Amino acid sequence: MGTTTPELTPALPLKPAHEKTETAVIRQLSPEKIVIFVGNTYLDVRDTPGNYKFLVVQDINAAQASISEVLNVYRKIPAVIIYRFNSKYEQECEQWEQYFNDNQVLRSIPFFMYSEQVSEQLKSFARKYRFIDEVITRDCLMHTLEKKITFVSKFKYLSVITRQENTEPNKKLTKSKRTPGAVIKRLTDILLASMALVLASPLLLIIAVAIRMESKGPIFYAAKRAGKNYRIFKFYKFRTMVPDADKKLKQLSHLNQYSNEQGGTVFYKVTNDPRITKLGAFLRNTSLDEIPQLLNVIKGDMSLVGNRPLPLYEAAALTTDEWSQRFNAPAGITGLWQISKRGNKDMSTEERIGLDISYANKHTFGYDMWIMMNTPFALVQKENV
Repeated sequence: MGTTTPELTPALPLKPAHEKTETAVIRQLSPEKIVIFVGNTYLDVRDTPGNYKFLVVQDINAAQASISEVLNVYRKIPAVIIYRFNSKYEQECEQWEQYFNDNQVLRSIPFFMYSEQVSEQLKSFARKYRFIDEVITRDCLMHTLEKKITFVSKFKYLSVITRQENTEPNKKLTKSKRTPGAVIKRLTDILLASMALVLASPLLLIIAVAIRMESKGPIFYAAKRAGKNYRIFKFYKFRTMVPDADKKLKQLSHLNQYSNEQGGTVFYKVTNDPRITKLGAFLRNTSLDEIPQLLNVIKGDMSLVGNRPLPLYEAAALTTDEWSQRFNAPAGITGLWQISKRGNKDMSTEERIGLDISYANKHTFGYDMWIMMNTPFALVQKENV
């Protein structure tokens, strides 16, 4: 290939043209924690969180040679591949696509594209390639990299397992095992969600106009959420907060009702959240903000009844064998938590997860119908959360 795979033990001196010489330190750690960084880096990676050993290579050919060395010598798969955005990104992403097509087992490796600045154009380009999991910046690399790797590894592994099961010779047999209850549940979801959207269309229009009149910003709130088997999808709600509300999370962390001294914060919920608009408070207290989720139900991302899909930063904290059980159930608009203790500010993280796991372990079509019949009694919350 015309390149030499760097050794995994010494630090790698980098001398980018017209730039100050930097040293990327490769930690003396276990080989299963190797990070393949493709391209010049001007960061001191010694402070990167997690027990990772950074292997910095100059181009895609050297990266692929390094991956082969890690596989053949250490019998391990790299923890993540981080590809630095450069002028050849279009051509090289095509090369990466072909590489992963030829080496299907490596598709389980998290793949991040690194850029100093992230534009909508770059995000749009990255979405064209299924192997690119996210576009990250310096801030992510130095502060949240470990959480992202943990989460992406989990759901990519599950995706690979599912894909392998569906390509087995007994694929038809596997599909035939789908229970009658599951089929009825899906048909019921489509029928009821479609009818509800049609009947609610005048109300949807009124709410949309009211949101636009109250404050500037989008009418709908769309964010990535993790559902069944950590599957990520775009989750829709009416916007109930001021624009850029997500950027103010850190400022309000001390008000989080799920904060605890022992295990840290998993869920995030603030009583009387100051980011919520007046109309937004009404929409939340009446659950009208959740009507757009009927689109997610029709698409198959969610069910009418299930465990709430979680923001990625929350799902990333629930990857242990015990807590991940809550992801065995479908994502839903309403569920056991909503009818049990919705709005209860004294509910702990463990209690919330316990309700999710309880539903995941015993959900049936009849149980779902019972939850749906009890949902109207829980629509008006006791607390403004």
